[in-house]
Amino acid sequence: MIRVLVVDDDFMVAQVHRRLVERVPGFCVVGEARTGAEALRMAAELRPDLLLLDIYLPDMAGTEVLRRMRAEGRPEADALVITAARDAATVRQALRGGAVSYVIKPFEAETLRDRLLRYQEARGILRGGGEHGQAEVDRVFGRSAPAGTAGAGAREMPKGLTRESARLVERELSRAGEVSASECAELTGLARVSARRYLEFFVGEGKAEVRLRYGTAGRPERRFHWIGPPSA
Repeated sequence: MIRVLVVDDDFMVAQVHRRLVERVPGFCVVGEARTGAEALRMAAELRPDLLLLDIYLPDMAGTEVLRRMRAEGRPEADALVITAARDAATVRQALRGGAVSYVIKPFEAETLRDRLLRYQEARGILRGGGEHGQAEVDRVFGRSAPAGTAGAGAREMPKGLTRESARLVERELSRAGEVSASECAELTGLARVSARRYLEFFVGEGKAEVRLRYGTAGRPERRFHWIGPPSA
């Protein structure tokens, strides 16, 4: 089992994260911390494999928690950052601190599940020791082969999705910058449900993010913003 410590100052948010983690086979939550100091103490006592770490804590930033853990010689605990912070400086600090992934709030449950499964796969690859090929190392670092690349190293598309349609959605989303599922369907000719699945796929790939647009009434509109490189 991969042992997880949830670090978030909001009790209700921490409970939601706990439930999401425990729905993924192979993961268990060993504790919840509300402050940076509590996170450091519990990490030393419980020896978790992974921290689900918020940036905005009442006593110190989550990036400072990462820095202190490394300074105290505890590199064995990895960190998956879950936060509303999206500024470049914070993202850079998280990278330098060794965060294995970075999820921006609000997010879909499937996004966190995807990041956890990728982390689980990377741990499995490295657990056996020995030497590894480029394809395996790319998987450890969360990279996949370019769309359309043939061979065993290419990452498989989710069931029901095709690389051809994925390239079409990628091109239109990249050009538009931001679309809703309905707008994407109009641009690509896909059904709205299919367009949304491809958009969610790119969110899981780290090439897009979800932004909520609030209107005068009803549920907020989900808009998908392209953050990957320009599409050819």
